[in-house]
Amino acid sequence: MSKRDLRFTKSHEWLKMKGNDALIGLTDYAQGELGDIVFVELPAAGTHVAAGDVLTTVESVKSVSEIYAPVAGDVVDANAALEDSPDLVNSDPYGEGWIVKLKVDDASAVDGLMTADEYEEHTKG
Repeated sequence: MSKRDLRFTKSHEWLKMKGNDALIGLTDYAQGELGDIVFVELPAAGTHVAAGDVLTTVESVKSVSEIYAPVAGDVVDANAALEDSPDLVNSDPYGEGWIVKLKVDDASAVDGLMTADEYEEHTKG
């Protein structure tokens, strides 16, 4: 997956639209800051979240961090592979390490998120 196809949040989540659904995960920058991920709490399908709501948490060897919903929607799937291999968030954050799939309430909300270039600038500071 190309980072150019993704949108990003200031709190280090990424989002990739596929139709009306969005895959969401933790950025490479964030997983690097957290260190080894040892547990990912997966939200239940059907859970509705508003943009900015806590979507889930990840636990690393350093801390527990909240993952926020970049946009509003309903959880339609969570990455069950993370139950046995939470380290996928470290090894493949933009691929097999995705965390949640949302059915997005309003796809135009994605336009308010950062592009790859904007996110790169954000993480330089």
